[in-house]
Amino acid sequence: MSRPIKYKFRLYVAQGTQNSALALANLSDICRTHLPGRHTIEVVNVFAQKERALAENIRMTPTMIKLSPSPAQRIVGTLSQRAQVLQALSLDSPDT
Repeated sequence: MSRPIKYKFRLYVAQGTQNSALALANLSDICRTHLPGRHTIEVVNVFAQKERALAENIRMTPTMIKLSPSPAQRIVGTLSQRAQVLQALSLDSPDT
């Protein structure tokens, strides 16, 4: 029996903005629904950590980076278009 794949996400936000709050809510809901107990979400406020955002080449918020499993992927926006997000993250198949 194989161990379940753990997903790690980093979400860059502009704290206090509606789009960033929406992206966090959408990512949290996707993870609760499709990855219960198999995910972590790190939230990085670009206002408080400007250098980190620049080092990661973050130019727009919200930006979500899937760090693992490989390959890393980026999605910019509120993550509201769930079907496209699931497909991009390969979470639309029954074995994820």
